[in-house]
Amino acid sequence: MVNTFSETFNGFLNNYSRMTERCADFICTLALETSCEGAARVCKYLGIKISGDTIIRLLKKRFTQMEIEPTGDCIGIDDFSIKKGNPYCTIICNTDTHTPITVLDGRDGSSLKEWLKSNKHVRTVTRDRASAYAKAIKEEIPDAMQIADRFHQHQNFLQVIKKCINTSFPQTIRIENKDNKHETCTAISSKKKLI
Repeated sequence: MVNTFSETFNGFLNNYSRMTERCADFICTLALETSCEGAARVCKYLGIKISGDTIIRLLKKRFTQMEIEPTGDCIGIDDFSIKKGNPYCTIICNTDTHTPITVLDGRDGSSLKEWLKSNKHVRTVTRDRASAYAKAIKEEIPDAMQIADRFHQHQNFLQVIKKCINTSFPQTIRIENKDNKHETCTAISSKKKLI
């Protein structure tokens, strides 16, 4: 009978590892900057035999081992979709550290409402103009300050500017050419974007 002894070198090579931690760090960084399949192709040229599926498993393993950052009292909420046609999700970020806290299913506000029930300490919420988020925040943490995010403030501002410009300028403007002939140009009647 043969007994096998193994030793863990923390920070270098762990039990059942097929690569060093430094190599795994490199592959994860490469995958996050490109894609899992792209990282696998680059690794092939570097002499590292790994598939895109293995990289996905490595990223998932690293994600489960990450320390969960405590939620601060200032958060940012927004919705996103991975690609067109996919269902939307809600992401919650810590506005102090700019790191994601969690990703919730849907954007109707019900999952946000459930999350806020266990995070009553939140005092400031930066969000978009979605009424579902506003309603969920108002119901669960009514004393929290709700702030419109920078993108939507700019969007509101541009809408007001466009409205003012469209009402201030005439629909047609006469322009003289070199032959002193008058030509009429449609300036804003087609409602083209000015900004």
